[in-house]
Amino acid sequence: MRRALIVVPLLVLASTGCVRKPATPFSRVVEEFVYESLAFSPVGGTQVGYHVHKGAKLDELLDDLSETSLNRQRVFYKNFEERIEGIKPESLSAEDNADKDIIAAQIAYQLFELDEAQTYRHNPAYYVELLGNALYNPFVLDYAPKAERYRHIISRLRKIPGFLEVAKKNLADSPDIWNATAVEENEGNIGLVDGLLRAGAPPELKDAYDRAAARAIESLRGFNEYLKNDLSKRKSDWRLGKERYAHKFNAVLGTKLTPEQLLQAAEEDVKEIRRQMFQLSLPLHHKWYPTHRDPVDLNLIVGETLAKIGDKHATPQTYFADARRDLDETREFVRAKNLLPLPSQDNLKVIETPEFMRGAYAVGGFVPAPALEPKLGAFYWITPIPANWPRERVESKLREYNFYSLKLLTIHEAMPGHYVQFEFANAVKPEPRRVLRAVFGNGPYIEGWAVYATGLMLDEVYLGGSPELRLTFQKQLLRMLANTILDIRLQTLGMSDDEAMDLMVNRTFQEKEEATAKLRRAKLTSCQLPTYYTGWRDWLRIREQYKKTKGAGFRLAEFHERALKPGAVPMPALERILTNVY
Repeated sequence: MRRALIVVPLLVLASTGCVRKPATPFSRVVEEFVYESLAFSPVGGTQVGYHVHKGAKLDELLDDLSETSLNRQRVFYKNFEERIEGIKPESLSAEDNADKDIIAAQIAYQLFELDEAQTYRHNPAYYVELLGNALYNPFVLDYAPKAERYRHIISRLRKIPGFLEVAKKNLADSPDIWNATAVEENEGNIGLVDGLLRAGAPPELKDAYDRAAARAIESLRGFNEYLKNDLSKRKSDWRLGKERYAHKFNAVLGTKLTPEQLLQAAEEDVKEIRRQMFQLSLPLHHKWYPTHRDPVDLNLIVGETLAKIGDKHATPQTYFADARRDLDETREFVRAKNLLPLPSQDNLKVIETPEFMRGAYAVGGFVPAPALEPKLGAFYWITPIPANWPRERVESKLREYNFYSLKLLTIHEAMPGHYVQFEFANAVKPEPRRVLRAVFGNGPYIEGWAVYATGLMLDEVYLGGSPELRLTFQKQLLRMLANTILDIRLQTLGMSDDEAMDLMVNRTFQEKEEATAKLRRAKLTSCQLPTYYTGWRDWLRIREQYKKTKGAGFRLAEFHERALKPGAVPMPALERILTNVY
């Protein structure tokens, strides 16, 4: 996955009763929403650096997903929704209105999850991934001395049996693909507890760790047996359908477009990008295949040209080293071209995607530094190629993420993509606003920036204006468009697996391994895949508007700095902030 994903689980609240409505400045409303939410999701609190709430040590706790807690959550959100609806937009600044929009979208999303989608009743991977994050984050984030963080891990391990009993009680049914993914990722959790975490335990805590781990592993294995032998018999559909999809689409994307309008735009752009790829491929194809004389067949010309480009790729052994090399290279290019101010600190680490997240993150991703502790570091995940894969699968993966694709992946996830974006976001003030925009930030802003930043690098003649790199990027634009088409058609129009694979392999030139993984991802998620296309369109549009406003005074680096400083606000809010107009 190329998204700079913030791996924060759904914030499931256990709030108390009604929300009072004092006449307070809006900044205090933001503060209350942010810290109450984080307190009710201890796993999310650890990730963003919020460790203690009203005396409660969040790092020792797991999220409470009991029915009583979920009912309290509904009350919290519905009361908060009523509260912010009473605040008139004209009474707020553009920045405050952006915060209000984010809170409203998050409330809509959470109520959708609780009352319509009910993920907690159908998706066992939700529980599995939450546990993985609960244990992995204290291990990898140096927010306290190692011994203290291991005490937090041990405390959470002790709570796993009870947590999984609640999960079993909650889960009513599950689609096969969600159940199978949960089993696979839960094996990653077992490996995490029995391997990496056990090996790292401080000597003085080894006995305590081993005791807690033994019970936790027994419960995790029992949960997998439950998934295989019990929940697997109670099947449901992963498709949302038109009505529910539209509700979630509005909350997640924050766009004025309907799903149908976005789908139509994406399908039209597929035709245009394919036409551009054909024109760019012709001279390369003539050079590499001089005996071929069939310039009319677009799929043949573009397909053979991309195949030749895919010949240049890493090996499973050099994959990580190549990504680190590309990171250094892109950083120097951004600095030399003065595309935008770079972070003063270098706190980015390239690491393997944790096993418990590889079901959804088949390629990689990005995890920003904690919003409240930005110096702790950010992570560029690369998902390694399994040693037991047959040669055909390995070659398919490496051809898809070849010499050029790996560079584009690094640009997207790290430099000047998500890493730079989130470093700007981690300087937002005041603190509650920074956390709000980090935890509940707008997806099109986040993903759109990464796609936009990749195109920017090519427009600035990165890699000497390589036509191979440009063609590879156009292929990725096609993949972005296919993402949108897949998500909408699969979730709302009954698109079949065969139709999905035809779109990806034959229409948008993806390797079979990539297409298979993407189809799986499209069944595991919804309304995330269209964020790339929606955001990319808006970033280009807003830049052009800003350019017209500035006229001869337009400076690209200044636009980037101003547009990144607010953090991940909804794109309409970004327009208002840049123009100082509500």
